[in-house]
Amino acid sequence: MPDNTEITDEITRTKRGRQLTWVVALSALALMFDGYDLVVYGTVLPTLMADPGQIGQLSAGQAGTLGSYALVGVLVGALSAGAVSDRIGRRKVVLASITWFSLGMAATAFAESIAVFGTLRFLTGLGLGAILATVGALVAEFAPPERKNRLNAIVYSGIPAGGVAASVMALIIDPSGSNWRILMAIGAAPLVLLLPFAIAKLPESQLWLDSRGQVATGPAAQEAVGFSALARRPLAFPTAVLGLMSFSGLLLTYGLNTWLPKIMEDNGYGKAYALTFLLVLNGGAIVGGLLASYVADRTGAKKVVSTTFVLAGCMLLLLPLGLPLSVLFPAVAIAGVGTIGTQVLIYGLVANFYPTRARGAGVAWCAGFGRLGGIVGPIIGGALVAAGVGGTTAFQIFAGVAVLGAVVTTVVPRSPEEPVLDVALEDGVPA
Repeated sequence: MPDNTEITDEITRTKRGRQLTWVVALSALALMFDGYDLVVYGTVLPTLMADPGQIGQLSAGQAGTLGSYALVGVLVGALSAGAVSDRIGRRKVVLASITWFSLGMAATAFAESIAVFGTLRFLTGLGLGAILATVGALVAEFAPPERKNRLNAIVYSGIPAGGVAASVMALIIDPSGSNWRILMAIGAAPLVLLLPFAIAKLPESQLWLDSRGQVATGPAAQEAVGFSALARRPLAFPTAVLGLMSFSGLLLTYGLNTWLPKIMEDNGYGKAYALTFLLVLNGGAIVGGLLASYVADRTGAKKVVSTTFVLAGCMLLLLPLGLPLSVLFPAVAIAGVGTIGTQVLIYGLVANFYPTRARGAGVAWCAGFGRLGGIVGPIIGGALVAAGVGGTTAFQIFAGVAVLGAVVTTVVPRSPEEPVLDVALEDGVPA
């Protein structure tokens, strides 16, 4: 018969398994709505540009700028959450973020002017940024070491899954006329479908709780916490490089999700085909990102990220060449792996790079600074469309960014050895 110690250990393992399942499921569902918000703007953009009666006369340049407002909010929200979650915990930030961005999406559906629409997009972005920056740290602190990349990929695949959902909904609900408001309102669903479960089932990170208690009284009491740790050795240089990686990945992610339907429509593909390309792009990111994360757990995320960046560059150069659809759709799917899927892997790489005392700030920095790339991407696309430049030039620019991302990835140093406190806690053994 098993002794009491074995029974206790089994109960503990079962409890941790249940907690991990809830953390991964709730985090992935929350990020689905980050992805939904990202892509739904691209699906309703042709309607807003074609019909001034919706929110006002919208030029291509204004549309690109308007698309960046949410990303500015994401930047501010991510950086703010990073400063807060390392000090007050992950759970509180996640619950507040779900509430905030759900209300923001609901309000955006009723916007009647460009100014109100842009303001609400910014405010919604605050909540989306906070959730984006926090769940990576939460998952990293619950996941076993041999599955960290895969579980992070599952969670962050919620973003392209949300993109797929937005694309499908736009195919089901024609965004013309006032129907675009329905598509925006769907983004408020987490308030009633997700938040109650998160309140009941989302645990606080025990690793964070232990770390905070021991940092306050133990030998690590003088170590910097949060953003102050990022500015000091040995984290300062890798933080800068990881930020540039995220900048490249998110420029590609937001640039393509915002403008791919419009560019492909301008290149002669019908509206349904243009939205289908968006669906294929995000679907490829989900499948390819999960497969790549499986490889990353065995060979290291850095090698995989640099490879997928190169794949993205190659595929983006092929897209405007008038390929037959039988070749074009796979090329778009692989481009999704190399852009959106790469960013999923970057989040996992970043979350697992930092020690507990700076993990929330590290993920927040890369999510926030990376959003500068997300802001630039739609603006570049809008400027090129407004100038009447063909899709070839746009895709060439995006391909160059992918190559830059691959180069930056190669100079990311090895993760510095974490303090004894963090290593002990990662193994589940009190220091």
